[in-house]
Amino acid sequence: MQLQVFSFVLFLHCMEYTHSQQHASRHRQHKQTPGLNQGCEGGCLTCSDYNGCLSCKPRLFIYLERNGMRQIGVCLSSCPSGYYGTRSPDINKCTKCKSDCDSCFNRNFCTRCKVGYYLHRGKCQESCPEGLVPSATQRECVLGCAGECDSCVNSDTCTRCKAGLYLLHGKCHHVCPEDYEPNEQIMACAPQVHCEVSDWGEWGPCSRRGKVCGFKRGEETRVREILQVPSPHGNPCGPTSETRKCVVKRKKCPGRRRGERRLRNNRKEEAQGNWQERERESSDHEDTEDRNKTEHRRSRGQDRDLTSPAGGNTH
Repeated sequence: MQLQVFSFVLFLHCMEYTHSQQHASRHRQHKQTPGLNQGCEGGCLTCSDYNGCLSCKPRLFIYLERNGMRQIGVCLSSCPSGYYGTRSPDINKCTKCKSDCDSCFNRNFCTRCKVGYYLHRGKCQESCPEGLVPSATQRECVLGCAGECDSCVNSDTCTRCKAGLYLLHGKCHHVCPEDYEPNEQIMACAPQVHCEVSDWGEWGPCSRRGKVCGFKRGEETRVREILQVPSPHGNPCGPTSETRKCVVKRKKCPGRRRGERRLRNNRKEEAQGNWQERERESSDHEDTEDRNKTEHRRSRGQDRDLTSPAGGNTH
């Protein structure tokens, strides 16, 4: 009898403990997964503080973002690149594309391939079938390039021409069309650029040999600027300066009279010095001639004395 009472008391304690644990569990669930309009954001219908969205509002897709070691649910109107959306009565979710797909319409139809693969009829392949060539820019299998193309994005658009040809708008040319000129560095046809100049400026002051005074007839100059330098085959620039004759009323230069007076004095002093030099030279010349004449007379007298006969003493 005592044993039965003890068993019943133990049962009641167990029931009370179970009830308290269920109440705590419902309280935690109510706190972590509130319902609609009770703290969820971003289109979530139900959510968790730890895992984010658990379900989404109608027509939205649930997408699991990786955050370290856990995944956080978010609700999106469309799936990101590399995923495609699937709908069902229970849940709309984003599903990852195949490993070689960069983006896809569904699991079996890729719309863009990852690097190293080329798209052909919705499939990503490492090589293209016969008659097609891989396009690294499009990551697709395209028709082979035209005969003059060295590389292309498709059969109608070249990206580089063979040697000696020039690229323009996806086509290769032996000679660039009108209004274009060849660029040998990039082997392409570039638009011609013609020279552009500004209007002529005002005429400068009338001058002559760098002076603006002391003359009546001189020259005046005006200039203009180059606004656009031409390309090698564009229309060249004309002259950027021009000169014309001009006539002005003669005016004396400041300080000119003083300079002219100094020049006349210098010339006078120079002339006077030359005259004195000539006078000295003339005097020296006359003295020399006098000495020569005296010596000549003396020499003749001596000769006469030597040649006279001694008859005066014999008669």
